[in-house]
Amino acid sequence: MKRFILLTAIIVFSACSGVKKTQEAINTGNYTAAINKAIKNLAENKTKKGHQEYIVLLEDAFAKNTAREQQEISFLQNDGNPTNLETIYNKYLQLKQIQQRIRPLLPLYINDEGRNAKFNFVNYDNKILDTKDNLSEHLYQNALSLLSSAKYKADYRNAYEDLKYLQEINPGYKETIAKMDEAYNKGLEFVRVEIANQTQQIIPERLESELLDFNAFGIENFWLQYHTNPLSNVQYDYAMNLDFMEINVSPERINETQVIKEKQIKDGWEYLVDRDGNVVKDSLGNKIKVDKMRTVTCKLFQFTQTKSAQIGAKVSFTDLRSGQEINSYPLSSEFIFEHIFANYQGDKRALESDLLLYLNAREVPFPSNEQMVYDAGEDLKLRLKNIVSKYQFN
Repeated sequence: MKRFILLTAIIVFSACSGVKKTQEAINTGNYTAAINKAIKNLAENKTKKGHQEYIVLLEDAFAKNTAREQQEISFLQNDGNPTNLETIYNKYLQLKQIQQRIRPLLPLYINDEGRNAKFNFVNYDNKILDTKDNLSEHLYQNALSLLSSAKYKADYRNAYEDLKYLQEINPGYKETIAKMDEAYNKGLEFVRVEIANQTQQIIPERLESELLDFNAFGIENFWLQYHTNPLSNVQYDYAMNLDFMEINVSPERINETQVIKEKQIKDGWEYLVDRDGNVVKDSLGNKIKVDKMRTVTCKLFQFTQTKSAQIGAKVSFTDLRSGQEINSYPLSSEFIFEHIFANYQGDKRALESDLLLYLNAREVPFPSNEQMVYDAGEDLKLRLKNIVSKYQFN
């Protein structure tokens, strides 16, 4: 019984808290939040006794929100500024949407007052269509004006955004799609990419190809294109240069180390004897056996093959319109090849398990210089990708 009373108290408190928050939203003019909260609870169960207050609150919030929105629409219309059309259009859409959400809940009966809640619904369709037509023409003409008078690429981008929104609210309006293509092409910025090798080493063709594979870089800049094969009919805005300053490949080395290992191992068993040489027996008269231990020795000849490659480079960005270098970043990368193998003399049981693994290995061919440079370039690719994918020209 106590648990039931406690559960009931929690439910009642939760309901009261929800009603209180909804009332607070109305008192502070946050009518949309109050409407959303009331609709959510009534949609779950509109006849529930504890939800009666939400009906009254929804009625109040709806009336106040409608009055305020209509007043603001009238003010914006009287202002006569065409830039207000988008705000007016969205307000009409919101007013209609709220009505559409409430309509399935009707009727909503208020028990204490013995009546249905009143909602003064208005048909906003004509106003929405008229405003959309006016807004569409305004967006279209504004975009045309920007396209014809643009001085900067940002102007073309602004025109594109207007046209994109126009296409969303009024698909196929006049020549919107064609004008979007024009705005996009003129708003694009192009980056010319070049690789320079100032070293005495050959850059592996595969590494160069992967360094120039900008599709794998995950660049998400809609208004930027990198061209690794510059086109003669494109006027480039920026240049990105990747300069290899230094490529060092070490000689192939095999270092030998010798290690002598000793270990006591079990080598059969023998009877335990006392000082007098007599066999020791346990309490039952059985002869006691003990492990027979002996020391074994092994000489390990360990060989370590090593070869390393280091790359030093620099990536720089230049504004081709001013000829000024904007930024540059040093890049460095290293790859070390190491292989260990071994042989032995003596009893290999003296060796630890980790050393035994080397006995199963054999000498392997060293990687070529080209492969070493390519492997060193793996880290270089990651660093370059990180720079390019995050770089902002503006």
